[in-house]
Parts: sequence; structure tokens; C-alpha cells
Amino acid sequence: MPVIIDGHNLLHSIHKISEDSEVLSELQMCLIISRYLRRNGESGEIVFDGVGPADKSGFDNVSNLEISFAGRDSADTVIEHKIKANTAPKRLSIVSSDRRLRRAAQTRKSTAVKSEDFWRDVQKRLRRKKTVREPIEKRLGLTESETKQWLEYFGFEQ
Repeated sequence: MPVIIDGHNLLHSIHKISEDSEVLSELQMCLIISRYLRRNGESGEIVFDGVGPADKSGFDNVSNLEISFAGRDSADTVIEHKIKANTAPKRLSIVSSDRRLRRAAQTRKSTAVKSEDFWRDVQKRLRRKKTVREPIEKRLGLTESETKQWLEYFGFEQ
């Protein structure tokens, strides 16, 4: 499911609910969201208000997340246009605590997720260890030739 995120709205929510005193930058937040999206096999867009930093080269290495700055428009306006222009709005998920965007999402039958809830989900999923699949040999056991080879290796004659 494609995700569109109101960048500064999410950043503000993170600072509000954050337990650690370290302030998260736009780039750090984007890198964390990128890991989250990659782990879930999703892609997304994040829109920030303003023109952003003069040097945007740090954002070039962020995968699964298209990053844009609204410039003279507000991020809300840009996101509203994206919701209206989307050809499959029911598959779209909008992350913002802004009532205006949540209403625009609901009008098009998109999923609206509050920023705080989204960030808690990001943190929860990234804390989970990735499950490692067991090799099929663990369930099936060794073949006869593999067993013979190991017995010979350790000096046990058959």
C-alpha cells in the first residue's frame, strides 16, 4: 500500500511523544521510515513544508521513499493534490494528524493514519527481530550419503 506522509506533521508528533532527548532531523526520520517501508515491502512519499535544506544530497541515498519539499505551497496542499490525482485512492494510506488531510483521505476512501500511531508502528516493527527461516534440512534430516560423510569425517566407521 503506497503511503503519503505529511513530513513536518510527523516530525512534530515524534518530538511530542519522544522519550529520548535527542532531536530527530528530517533526514534521520526519512532514513528510519525508509527501513520500515523496505521491511514491509512498501513504498512511500513524504512531503515537507518549505524549500528544505540548501544541500539535499543526504536525501539521495534514501530508498523506497520519495522526498519532496512543497516550496511556496503548503505540504497539506501538495498532499491533497496527490490524493485527488491518485488513480487507486483506496490503496493509499495518508499519514497526518491534520484534520484537513484526514478528511481529504476519507473523502477518496483512502486510509488515514494519525502521525503518532504511524510512528509507534514504525518503532514497534523495527524493534522486532527479523525471523530467520529454518533450513528444510532441519526438518528432513541428513541424507544417507551426508550422514556417512560426517561419520567418516569424525572417525566413526560404519
